[in-house]
Amino acid sequence: MKVTGFGLYRFRLPLTEPLFLKGATLERREGMLLRLEGEDGAVGWGETSPLPGFSRESLPDAARELGDMAASVVGREVSSDWIGMDGTLARMLDPANLAPSVRFGFELAAWNLYAATRGVTLPALISERSRAVVPLNGLLAGPFTAAPVEARRMREDGYEAVKLKVGGRPVEEDVLLVRAVKEALGESVALRLDANRAWTLHEALEFARGIEGVRVEYLEEPLANPAGLETFTRSCGVPVALDESLVGIAPGTLQEHRYAGAVVMKPSLLGGISRVLRLADRAASLGIRPVISSAYETGVGTAALVALAAGIGGGVPAGLDTYRRLAGDVVEPRLPLPASHVQVRETVASGSGVVLRGLFPESRLVG
Repeated sequence: MKVTGFGLYRFRLPLTEPLFLKGATLERREGMLLRLEGEDGAVGWGETSPLPGFSRESLPDAARELGDMAASVVGREVSSDWIGMDGTLARMLDPANLAPSVRFGFELAAWNLYAATRGVTLPALISERSRAVVPLNGLLAGPFTAAPVEARRMREDGYEAVKLKVGGRPVEEDVLLVRAVKEALGESVALRLDANRAWTLHEALEFARGIEGVRVEYLEEPLANPAGLETFTRSCGVPVALDESLVGIAPGTLQEHRYAGAVVMKPSLLGGISRVLRLADRAASLGIRPVISSAYETGVGTAALVALAAGIGGGVPAGLDTYRRLAGDVVEPRLPLPASHVQVRETVASGSGVVLRGLFPESRLVG
């Protein structure tokens, strides 16, 4: 099967409330959708949505790069050796040095196109042992007084894990909040913490002493200077998870971070499906838990993350609760989120099918 054409579309979706990121305030989510077309009428959708404050690439730059990449494969044969973490497509992209969100969007469209032509599902391409159901973690980032109440509701709704954002308050307030949230969750629900590199080593150690006795699954990126992560975890025993520290590293260098308990992988920031599969494979070999996480993608990108979590997550709750912040979506109907668990086949089908909403009136840019 050959690629016969493509379409590149820009979308803009409202958020339920403003999103405050590093140096940016977002009131809407913007990005690009790529539609690859095959000679048999099959199509494959992908999403490229740089996240301001985290992605190195701007949306205009990503659009140009994505369009060039799509144009370069028109007329090329899509065969079985394209797919896989070390397939022909991955090897072709490795030296191209594409922006991470561009590689994610392009690979996703190509993998979805191949799946459509072969009558298989995206999860089946990712792993022969793909799970039918994926657990998800809830996300708490609201006011101090609301978080314990929301945590209790999430426990009652069947969540296996909940992530709490810390680092935006004085350390002593974060300590009190963590204790209140853990009490609301009880011992049956895992508590994940994410500091987004908010603290000095001294502040992080003060926080660790304050929550002593509270069982947490991991503390994600506590330090402004990540060079001190190993010192931190060996000093206090609190397990850490890597997120921002994963950007730009090769899977082979992950062994230098064996102190980490988990790697939180956002494919649109790390550079696509094949790179995440390699990183997850290396992490698992080192005894480090791989966790799939989102960066405010639409239903197209989020469905792909469900497929990845089903294939490599080993039953570990995935971090996809950012989807609730989208007031609209490009797919109809919306994905069945937020939820404590999702059915993989139905969710992936929703995200790889008809794309309808949030597009600009004249959004087809090229192709």
